[in-house]
Amino acid sequence: MGNTVTGNSGSMSGTPIISGIQQIGIGVHDVASAWRWYNEFFGVDAIIFDEKARATCMMPYTGWQPCNRRAVLAINLQGGGGFEIWQHRDFIPREPEFKVLPGDYGIYACKIKCKDVTAAHKLYIEKGLDVTEMYRDAVGRDYFYVKDPDGNLFQLLQVGEEGAWFAKQGKLTGGVFGAVIGCADIEKAVAFYRDMLGYDRVCSREEGQFKDLSQQGTPGCNFKRVLLSHTKARTGGFSRLLGPSEIELIQALDRPTPVHKIFENRFWGEVGFIQICYDIRGMAALRDRGKALGAPFKVDSIYESPEFAMGDASGHFAYNEDPSGTLIEYVETYRVPIMKKWNLFLDLRRFDANKPLPDWIVKALRFTRKKSIPD
Repeated sequence: MGNTVTGNSGSMSGTPIISGIQQIGIGVHDVASAWRWYNEFFGVDAIIFDEKARATCMMPYTGWQPCNRRAVLAINLQGGGGFEIWQHRDFIPREPEFKVLPGDYGIYACKIKCKDVTAAHKLYIEKGLDVTEMYRDAVGRDYFYVKDPDGNLFQLLQVGEEGAWFAKQGKLTGGVFGAVIGCADIEKAVAFYRDMLGYDRVCSREEGQFKDLSQQGTPGCNFKRVLLSHTKARTGGFSRLLGPSEIELIQALDRPTPVHKIFENRFWGEVGFIQICYDIRGMAALRDRGKALGAPFKVDSIYESPEFAMGDASGHFAYNEDPSGTLIEYVETYRVPIMKKWNLFLDLRRFDANKPLPDWIVKALRFTRKKSIPD
């Protein structure tokens, strides 16, 4: 099993602990080339796992057939959630059959926190990336959008010290800060993200036409728009690394074009944002919470294995859905590699679940940073 970094085991209450957004799953055509792009422009370079395997637990979302896939979980140690970069290997992953527009159900854009959004915008233009103009949100922050080579949309957002930056590495960006999600009924969505995931602060609530949404294919259309965050600081092992996060909900009110589910007629893992994943402790309590809210788990790895392996990492994962069908993943991490060269692993089960890990332990993940990954 290798050597493990351990601590004093802490007690668990019946309340689940949500430490933050662990990652957003991103379906791409080719993992290696996508990772190189994310490494260059978003600074994700610490690799938690790189695995080729059969995805057997997700058959409810893959036509009841197990799928061979490659998945890489990579993070930016300046802070924020990571990317689970995902590629089908049995067939060429498909893009949506329609142009994805604001208000379509699912993850429309991934939010990336940025230390200097003006500098990032300038750099991306110089590099020839597909970027929009700069906008300002309802709480006064500057942001812009950029597309990756697979057409996935990212919102780069100016975030100050309230964004809980972790390590200083001289990068313009951190990791995942949240998501822009299309929904059918914004009030039901607000209740779900509040009661299931603790997003209890309404930062802004607007209705009307918005320049950024109009310029992405919906001119003259009206939307409801709600920005959510959480009043309580996240706790648990990786909470200082993952930091705070936010969810931005949008509902189309009068779009003349049909509103679609972004993954309509496609499988989980194909091109697009697959899921938002939360790092948690207390899966049984979270399972009970979802059931009580009418959002039961649709997938639970415990029925396949008591400790599910993802490359050199392991844990327990489950999925449920928000009211419009957006997939939410929960991962209770057991074991992650720190220095594979010396067979050194971190066993989170031996630490107090209610406290963040010591910074020096989390910063040891820098030993997993890579300059390249194989094709």
